[in-house]
Amino acid sequence: MKTAKHIADRIRLFIATKQFQVGDLMPSTRVLGRQLDTSFHTVRKAYHQLASEGLLRGEKGRGFVVNRQNVLLDKSQRLELGAARIREVLEELIGNGLDEEELETLFQEQLGFVEWPARLEHCAAAGQTQEHAEMVARAIFSEVGIKSDTITADDVARRVNYDALFVPLPLMRHFREESDNMVLLPVVYHFRTESLISIVERSAIHTLGLVAREEQTLNVLIDELKHTIKFPGSILAGAVYGKSLPLFVREVDMILYPPTLASLLERQVPEKRRMKLEYVLDSQTAEIIRSELWDQ
Repeated sequence: MKTAKHIADRIRLFIATKQFQVGDLMPSTRVLGRQLDTSFHTVRKAYHQLASEGLLRGEKGRGFVVNRQNVLLDKSQRLELGAARIREVLEELIGNGLDEEELETLFQEQLGFVEWPARLEHCAAAGQTQEHAEMVARAIFSEVGIKSDTITADDVARRVNYDALFVPLPLMRHFREESDNMVLLPVVYHFRTESLISIVERSAIHTLGLVAREEQTLNVLIDELKHTIKFPGSILAGAVYGKSLPLFVREVDMILYPPTLASLLERQVPEKRRMKLEYVLDSQTAEIIRSELWDQ
């Protein structure tokens, strides 16, 4: 079980490395508790600890907001804090039998990992299209609380900008060559199936419309839908043009759309005639990402 201190330490690191930036609204205690597989009481304690340090501030009706990027400690205070923490670790290691030479070897080895927090600034979610990658990134942020840039499988030039990539399993072969230079985290996901299943069971729905921002995204979503639902009716698909929706939107019984089109489509289509397509991470994928980035 993660302690409030552990969570506060990780959030402090994420703020220092700009995963969370000044003005960002932190996830609610319940949401972050779910993302980290811990209780909301523990997260609340961590938030209050960081608020007492001035890193966060509580805003009525909103929650906790990032107040500043670094703790207000001068050099002497930082050194004093560091010395105390290192002393605790040294005492524990010496108590477990490590000698001076072994301690020095470990210290030098671990210095090589000092740069790893910068990886938090250089994560990207991969997708077959930019829109697809945004859907993957959204699922990762929603369930694990990790922000990431987006990259397509064809965008070879930009790969060097990242130290860690979240890659959907079918795309892993496109990134194998980079495995020696960066961390590749395979991603398995699925649609939120409860709503999709209800489509099949509702007799009034005979035609579906699928809308996306990019034409190529439609092919990705159609293939994934075929593996999720067995819809007996017809499906029409089309991309938006500027702020204009395809003409078939007025004719079909239900519109399916990715989160990338939420602001556009939800202004024009009544709620009862639309359903947002969102990805949910496989539980093992979520756990791998947590252990890689939250639990270090």
